[in-house]
Amino acid sequence: MLVVAAPASLLAQGTNARLAIARTPTNLVVSWTGGGTLQSSAHVEGPWLDLLEGTNPWRATSLSLRQFYRVINRWGTRASLIEANSEMAVAELAGKIYVLGGYPASRITVRTVQVYDAATDRWSLTTPMPLPLNHQMAAAVNGRLYVIGGQTTDSGTGSFTNTVFEFNPATSNWTSMAPMPTSRSAGAPAVIGNLIYVAGGRPPRGADFAVYDTSSNRWTTLPNMPTARNHIAAAAIDGKIYVAGGRLGSGFTSPMTNVLEVFDPAMAMWSTRAPMPTTRGGVNGIAVDGCFFVFGGEGPNGVFDEMEMYVQAQNRWYSLESLPVAIHGVTGAAFVNGWIHMPGGGTHTGGSSGSTLHQVFWVGGICP
Repeated sequence: MLVVAAPASLLAQGTNARLAIARTPTNLVVSWTGGGTLQSSAHVEGPWLDLLEGTNPWRATSLSLRQFYRVINRWGTRASLIEANSEMAVAELAGKIYVLGGYPASRITVRTVQVYDAATDRWSLTTPMPLPLNHQMAAAVNGRLYVIGGQTTDSGTGSFTNTVFEFNPATSNWTSMAPMPTSRSAGAPAVIGNLIYVAGGRPPRGADFAVYDTSSNRWTTLPNMPTARNHIAAAAIDGKIYVAGGRLGSGFTSPMTNVLEVFDPAMAMWSTRAPMPTTRGGVNGIAVDGCFFVFGGEGPNGVFDEMEMYVQAQNRWYSLESLPVAIHGVTGAAFVNGWIHMPGGGTHTGGSSGSTLHQVFWVGGICP
């Protein structure tokens, strides 16, 4: 007989929700108020496992097991940004999160670099970038931060750059490095070792794909991405580059895609994997524990609050808890001490809603 009991499990963890449990002749029905993620365990002390894509109500059909249930909230917040921002780049280096450039509601591009210290939950400012940039790509390699490409105005059809700047946190100095082979913005970076792969960009550079070797300060042009697109999410998993979603045209009203394409550097070839559940552009993403998390986005009908996770070993996507506040306009993310950080971003379509939000998502135990 299935027995459900848990002094702390009936009261959802980290939420205001409450579980309700009902039994029918054929199954057990678990329902809860509010949002959150349903978890189950054979023991009240755990380990607890997420019931991925567990619908509310949840119906357990096996009545031969003892099982405990609880609801947790994986979302939280941290200290707000110093300045509201969107259409900027984000990267993590040595436990600190850098928010670079972008623009506030005025749509005037800035050089500002905001730095978040996860140990103290505080923001500070460091040396501004050499150029005001938005829609640029940022990545950290071997103790240095790299800012690649972008654009210098809010126009979606010009002012693209091929500049590369290296930031040394020990000196707070910026250095110009070898430029990208082409000028582009609104692409996405992914890192493998000393290499930074940069995929996509606004038209006409949507298929561009190149890799920067930080050890030699050299670029190599690679085979074009099969689906030309921009405002995408990219990440590296097991030595391969995954690129998800994006828009096909320049602006947020243009057609979008849910395609997931994968580049294998060893074979110098692209392949296609299972598409995202939600077609969207203006997305952001990060790889953690072999899973690819893609969140937020923007399209003709508004801003997306979806958080979806791709499990590479299963070639399958899962829909997770929605973002508390839907955002777009952030390229790059950070993972620190078990949390994915999503600082800033626009809360409405277009580029005039940059925020000081700092949302975080707890990853622990969610990746199968």
